[in-house]
Amino acid sequence: MRAPHFCAALVASSFVPTLAIAANTEWRQYVIAGTGTSVDMPVSIFSSDAGPPEGGTGRRFFTEDRRADLTVQSVPNPENDSPATFLAKQNPPAGIIYKRITPDFFVVSSIRKDRIWYNRCNRGNGTMNCVLINYPAAEKRQWDGVVTRISHSLRS
Repeated sequence: MRAPHFCAALVASSFVPTLAIAANTEWRQYVIAGTGTSVDMPVSIFSSDAGPPEGGTGRRFFTEDRRADLTVQSVPNPENDSPATFLAKQNPPAGIIYKRITPDFFVVSSIRKDRIWYNRCNRGNGTMNCVLINYPAAEKRQWDGVVTRISHSLRS
């Protein structure tokens, strides 16, 4: 079974320069019904539903201008592999800039084609529960707070 995608889609257009978000961003909890996985999601940013992800249950979302995307998914982990083993089996791309692996989760991130991709997966009971976020590298500072809140709110 395939794991979360490690590719970033290229999208063009301008992004809301006021992404320095704070008080104007509307957040809601998104829950994957089948697994109970939940995450805080900025619905005023990721406002377009892009349907189910490949290789798991959950949902994909885009910004209105499609410059950034968020995937929330539960991926089968029938052998209950540790995050390190699960990640290694996915053959992640070379050139990972940031990697953190604990007994409970992994985080990997890098840049591809002027876009940052960020992937966090928490170990669940027979699943890896993940958030994948892709956004323009030139807007890293504006996205830092959003990515941090999404990542830290992921619950299995």
